[in-house]
Amino acid sequence: MDRRWVGPDGLEIVPAFREGRQVLRVSRDGRFVTDCVSVAQVARLVDLADLCEVIALPSRRGFEAVG
Repeated sequence: MDRRWVGPDGLEIVPAFREGRQVLRVSRDGRFVTDCVSVAQVARLVDLADLCEVIALPSRRGFEAVG
């Protein structure tokens, strides 16, 4: 569960587990806001079109800076 979405005003959403159920944990500027049990609940807090998934790119081995 290394997925993460970020949005405006320091909003961050990560999958998490609470009481054995998967939730979408919403935080703003690193502070817990709420756990949502559905995407519809997240949509009440933020326009889903404003969210961007953060993707970790693999590091490139042997890369040398030019210049």
